[in-house]
Amino acid sequence: MRRILLFALLAGSAWAAHAEPVNRAFTYTGFHASQTTTHRFEGTTHTEGFLPDAQITGAFSGNDEDGDGILELGELCSLVAEGGHALANHTMTHPDLDDAKVTLARYQQEVLDCDRVIAALPGYQKWYRSTYLREGKDKDKRDGMRSFLRQQGYRNGYVTLDTSDWRLNEKLVEVLAKDPQANLEPIRQAYLAHIRQRALAYRELAQRLQGRDIPQVLLLHHNLINALWLDDVIGQFREMGWTIVAPAQAYADPVYRFMPERPGGSLLLSMGRSLGLSPSELGLRLMDDGDFEIEALGKQGL
Repeated sequence: MRRILLFALLAGSAWAAHAEPVNRAFTYTGFHASQTTTHRFEGTTHTEGFLPDAQITGAFSGNDEDGDGILELGELCSLVAEGGHALANHTMTHPDLDDAKVTLARYQQEVLDCDRVIAALPGYQKWYRSTYLREGKDKDKRDGMRSFLRQQGYRNGYVTLDTSDWRLNEKLVEVLAKDPQANLEPIRQAYLAHIRQRALAYRELAQRLQGRDIPQVLLLHHNLINALWLDDVIGQFREMGWTIVAPAQAYADPVYRFMPERPGGSLLLSMGRSLGLSPSELGLRLMDDGDFEIEALGKQGL
């Protein structure tokens, strides 16, 4: 079985949290209102609906059951393509360009194969997001990939507001595997605190590097933690006074044309590294993969 990973983004007009000026704007990955996800732990089924009454952006994965490179219709295509989302490229099987065993030619073919699958679907955009947010630590790979994307008419779907939702999701799944009836409130609170900390830190970093607020692109994943609490995440951003905009509006900002010399992770971190800032100057909490929250949960016995 091969996994086809697609990077899907909101199509249509901006969805504003309230009528404040768009000075703390962001676009993010999330889920369509009609989707549900099911997780089974020790015979117990947990089914959660996604955010009601809102069409949100998302990153989704589907299975190429017969290995022919064609996505089966069904939930993925109806969810993304028929749901009115923009659809973009995140490679076919999610290889790591920094892996010495992954050649530049193989990685480029992954992008072409994914393009062949999604090109005929509604909402198709020539946006590409690097797997693991790694553009290639090897200069030849990095520059070769950038040249390839230009030749293919693709733009880089950079992330500025990176999160470790995946790490907290691992903790959530671990806790539920041990006890399907576990109290999840500490994990919910840790997750919201994590998102808030990252949002404030990346906003401050953008102001230092650019001298202004920029429309942030927030990375979240298609997983249980967002199935449970994406609506809480959105509510928190609204309470913080942030405005939600469509990806096309975010990517129109000139900051997303920057091509860092030292790429990897958030575009803002890459930009700071390229300007010679040290990890401590950039903010160590932005690089800890959720260690702070995981340690705090451990002290609570989770």
